[in-house]
Amino acid sequence: MTRSTNEAVPSGGNAGTDALPVACLLGPTASGKTAAALAYAAQSAARGRAVEIVSVDSALVYREMDIGTAKPSAGERTAAVHHLIDIVDPADAYSAASFRADALRVTGEIVARGNVPLLVGGTMLYYRALTQGLNDLPGADAEVRAALDAEAARDGWPALHARLAAVDPETAARLAPNDSQRIQRALEIYRLTGRPMSALLAAPSPRDDEAARYRFVPVALEPSERSVLHARIAQRFDAMLAAGLIDEVKALRARGDLNPNLPSMRCVGYRQVWEYLDGAIDYDTLRDKGIFATRQLCKRQLTWLRAMPERIVVDCCAPDATAQALAAVERIGG
Repeated sequence: MTRSTNEAVPSGGNAGTDALPVACLLGPTASGKTAAALAYAAQSAARGRAVEIVSVDSALVYREMDIGTAKPSAGERTAAVHHLIDIVDPADAYSAASFRADALRVTGEIVARGNVPLLVGGTMLYYRALTQGLNDLPGADAEVRAALDAEAARDGWPALHARLAAVDPETAARLAPNDSQRIQRALEIYRLTGRPMSALLAAPSPRDDEAARYRFVPVALEPSERSVLHARIAQRFDAMLAAGLIDEVKALRARGDLNPNLPSMRCVGYRQVWEYLDGAIDYDTLRDKGIFATRQLCKRQLTWLRAMPERIVVDCCAPDATAQALAAVERIGG
């Protein structure tokens, strides 16, 4: 059972009772995580305690990608120190394993300085890797990926999604038929191991002493009315377009070393703008596809969240959502 914001703080289920509690502000895109995090940082600063924010976001790690990732502004990053933002070139990859190592290192450094760590983001795979450890999943295989890309070019990603559903229905059920990156990875794992990715992820993961030092407690910003969040998503995507998202992607393409198959360019928004700049779709279709892809991302994020019975739920549609989230985080982090 999930807990409302006025109930006792749960143990988190991922460490002993003597571990240091660390609040984790999680939620889908456009749910108000940044506002709540900055409010908590400001409140703590007024009390003489410095909060440092650790990003749990697979898009914010990339440099030169500011508008489409809704990266915290310079002012917001001045108000509170942010970590794990702008640490990877868009031509490079960044894994859940890399995030786990970096997040544990940074959290330890924050605590050693006598400051308060606050994890904030919506990449639930990263959060799972951090709190539950990493399963023995195979690394990327160029030959298998090339074969899957060829099949997708011939048959389309919905056809590969159907093939995934035949061998790993649990994973397929949480993926959109055109989610090429995740469909490819799930099929790659199955072809390399002969086992569904869902089964491998469900297997017990080794824990380590470093992670056991902390008790990560999730505070989840979730919508009571999905339509409210959908309206925010549309407004935010329009704001990104008005702020120059297309020009941002033009500059990235002009580098000459990026392509639409890279993880960075598969991020929501960037993939659709790349199609538009290729002339494959018009502006209105770009907007529609960008908003739809963001809504699909939101749906996946909520699916992950609702599989966390230990989470403390805050209605992100409530007028006082920021205050509720702040109160919940305050009870965890002090």
